[in-house]
Amino acid sequence: MAINRLDLNLLNVFDTIYREGSLTRAARALHLTQPAISHSLARLRDHFDDPLFTRQGNQMVPTPMAKRFLESMRPGLTQIQSAVNQFHAFDPGRQRKTYTLGLRDILESTFLPELMSQMADYPELDIISQRVPRREIEIRLAAGKLDFAVDVLLPVSNQTAHELLRRDRLVVLARNHHPALEGGLTMEDYISASHALVSSRSEGPGLEDFELSRLGVQRDIRLRCQHYFAACRVVEQTDLLLTMPETYARMIAERAGITIVAPPVELPGLDVHLYWHKLYEKEPALTWFREQLREMQQDR
Repeated sequence: MAINRLDLNLLNVFDTIYREGSLTRAARALHLTQPAISHSLARLRDHFDDPLFTRQGNQMVPTPMAKRFLESMRPGLTQIQSAVNQFHAFDPGRQRKTYTLGLRDILESTFLPELMSQMADYPELDIISQRVPRREIEIRLAAGKLDFAVDVLLPVSNQTAHELLRRDRLVVLARNHHPALEGGLTMEDYISASHALVSSRSEGPGLEDFELSRLGVQRDIRLRCQHYFAACRVVEQTDLLLTMPETYARMIAERAGITIVAPPVELPGLDVHLYWHKLYEKEPALTWFREQLREMQQDR
């Protein structure tokens, strides 16, 4: 496996196939034909005496050897790319680029409409939004499978950079003319009511329950579900209350028979952070996009 027997251009092909998970998408990203990508992959397979990627449905899944090689190779390749890229400014109006974002469902609803409106002037730029398990965010950022992730504050290593994008507060939703809202929502009304809780977990408290517990009170969780939109539909047709982030709540309330009120006690807010891997933070295309996200949130 002498390095002088390996065309170093193949490393970029390998990295792109790994990141895109598809020969077709890799060809598009590199502005090559699919036969050219297939030929490059065949040369890599011969060199390493390993299939490197196996097809599972529409995905090209890396083999264990491919994963080990990527971990060793990517830092060096990234340094080379960064050294080259620093001499070339990114032109979003002319250069084609696909950005892959890790977003949970509620953040898709609050980020994507404004983001795509902002991207309307750049027809060469595409956006892919994926829901990524939190335990995999750093792994995918490091592998280049995600360009950015947007989520609440998470424990991350010093290889993952992050910054606060916005702060959101929790509000209470109830159907219009809910009896608990007559004269304002008191703590007694809040605790006496039944509640909906949105969580991906099948048990355990919500964020607001930690503060209620500190005050020595507990609420009745009648419904636990996975999506805020579904919970809002339930609240609209029942006497259940729902405590949720205000930004998404106001989007839902525009099209539903729902009233938004402040909680009877100050609850912890939600800090939304932008995450990226430090290996790529100087790449012009990613630097430009990061600035767009910052400006979008500053204009709110």
